[in-house]
Amino acid sequence: MDASVVSTVVEFSGGSAMIPASRDVVRRFVARLAAAGVEAAGTFADAARLVVSELVTNALRHAPGPCRLELTLKGDSVEIAVSDTGDGYPTFLPRDPQRVGRHGLEIVTRLCDEVITKPHASGKTVSALLPLL
Repeated sequence: MDASVVSTVVEFSGGSAMIPASRDVVRRFVARLAAAGVEAAGTFADAARLVVSELVTNALRHAPGPCRLELTLKGDSVEIAVSDTGDGYPTFLPRDPQRVGRHGLEIVTRLCDEVITKPHASGKTVSALLPLL
């Protein structure tokens, strides 16, 4: 299937409402995948919602302005890309089971095959490749 057939882009103006709204975008996107006959593991929808929540939350915390969420079918994975206006890069913290919170990027890297941050003129885009199966 052509990846352009199943993709979505949503622009958020900012604020904490974009976190639950981003999970709704994932729910609708997963339904579109199913309608297009794309096979996904039973855990895919939950994993996709978690990855999106973590990336959008990071965008809100570190660049509280506008945020763009893009979901695109790419072969046997879905690329989840979150763009924001922040100039800082995600920071990997050392593994610490005693730490409360700040495990978002660790969770994303465990679930996804690849996580890449790309700078652009007005901020950055964090892209994560989540396998369907």
